[in-house]
Amino acid sequence: MTEKEKMMAGELYKSWDEELTMERSRAKQLTYQLNQTKDTEDHYRKQLIHDLFGTIEGEIGLEPPFYCDYGYNIHVGDGFFANYNCVFLDVCEIRIGKRVLIGPNVQLYTATHPMDRETRASGLESGRPITIGDDVWIGGSVVINPGVTIGENVVVGAGAVVTKDVSPNVFVAGNPAKEIRKVD
Repeated sequence: MTEKEKMMAGELYKSWDEELTMERSRAKQLTYQLNQTKDTEDHYRKQLIHDLFGTIEGEIGLEPPFYCDYGYNIHVGDGFFANYNCVFLDVCEIRIGKRVLIGPNVQLYTATHPMDRETRASGLESGRPITIGDDVWIGGSVVINPGVTIGENVVVGAGAVVTKDVSPNVFVAGNPAKEIRKVD
């Protein structure tokens, strides 16, 4: 397997691989251009997002600045909106449903590192995908950790750290995030 194939499969891989380094550089160039756009350059901004993301279904919104590793592992549904200063570390897929609202400073991390010292010291890393269902609202400064799936119609309270899967139709908050109550 190539290092990219290992990365996409969630296996340990070498992030310094030439192909991956070039792809991260491409994403940095696109995000730099995106982050320099003016509010009046909406058409150009949308084109840059389309060039960056893997798939986009329908109309979306994204307020710069925005940062990601590759971009092509980000897939969003119609009605997606991300506010200022979001970071999506997309070494594995990030799949986001329809009508998802993401507050400012939200961080989605698919990247992870080995727990044992020797493997971590080798520089190898891995990732686990993140999936977010339809009709989700993620409050400001939320962190969603690798491998998490958030069901549909979930509200995540500001500042929460989501470390495990979230069932549909609930409000979660805290660090680590815990279910507070059901939502309609």
